[in-house]
Formats: sequence, structure tokens, C-alpha cells
Amino acid sequence: MKKLAAARRDGNVVVTTMSVSMPWAELSDTHLDFAHVDSAMGHAADFSYGLALAQPDRRVICLNGDGSTLMCLGTLVTMTQQPAPNFTLVITENGTYEVTGSQTVPGAGSIDFEGIARAAGIDHVLTIDNEDDFDKHLDEHFDSPGPSVFVWKIERADEPVPKPARPIRDRAHDLRAALTGA
Repeated sequence: MKKLAAARRDGNVVVTTMSVSMPWAELSDTHLDFAHVDSAMGHAADFSYGLALAQPDRRVICLNGDGSTLMCLGTLVTMTQQPAPNFTLVITENGTYEVTGSQTVPGAGSIDFEGIARAAGIDHVLTIDNEDDFDKHLDEHFDSPGPSVFVWKIERADEPVPKPARPIRDRAHDLRAALTGA
């Protein structure tokens, strides 16, 4: 995530939820970051996809866990019906629901997220399971024609995931103001 944050371009929107929120919030806390942990499990992808449709001149990147992705698989199909060329979905696959106590995600280790995304009709899909491949494909997270999906195979965290410091209400107001110029 550090490399993604460092390579992020001006004007990019980043939406995170659940276990991905806190690591991202430690790396980036701009008005174009939207992290929500409280009750949005499964909905970061559809929320950020909607932002991509509404903000076609901005790259919108969603950092979503594997458990959250499983909760809203229909979003992958929806993304192909009205494609957003500026949308990137990153699925962080570690096989656990970290925020709710590190329970194992159903099907952990046997789910083929790349295959599911391709079957949904998404053309640009890539699984990354090592740092060299990540470095090689980093720019594609920002430049590939969307919708694009990257599956990051990552290690399970050992510690509970804390919530972001700024309240959701403040983050929502900041994002709205940044997107609308209000």
C-alpha cells in the first residue's frame, strides 16, 4: 500500500472499507480519501463505482477486502453493464474478516477472484502475489482502462484493525466538498 500511496496522482479518489481503511489512513488522509469501517462491509466497491460514474475525469480506486468483495459479488457484473473507464478495484485477499475478529472467509484459499471477475465480463484483471509483480504493474492501477481489477494476495494481519481517527461524518463532508468544489 505504501507504494500505491506514493504513486497516487493528484485528483485520484481512494475509497476503502473495513481492514484496508486503517493502513491506508496511515499513508494518506486527504479530502479525496474515504475510509469507512463502521457498517459498510461489502459496499465500498459499489459506492466507489458510483463515484467513478459521477466523476469521469477522476481515477477512482477502491481498496476492498476479500470478505467485503464476497458480500457484493454482483457489483462485478454491474461494473460491466455500464463500464467506468476510470475505475480500479483492488481486492486484498488474505482469507480473513479482520475487523470482526479475524474469522476465516468462507472458501479462503480456494476462491479464484481473478476468474470470477473475468466471468463477470471484466477484461483487465490481474492477480499479484509478489512485490516484483506489484512493482511491474503499479502504474496499471492508475492507467489501465477500467473497470480494472487487481487481486493482491497478502498476508493475514496479526493485530486487530483500529478505526480511522477522523469521524465518518467529517470524511464524508470532506469528500463531497472535494468532489463538488463546495
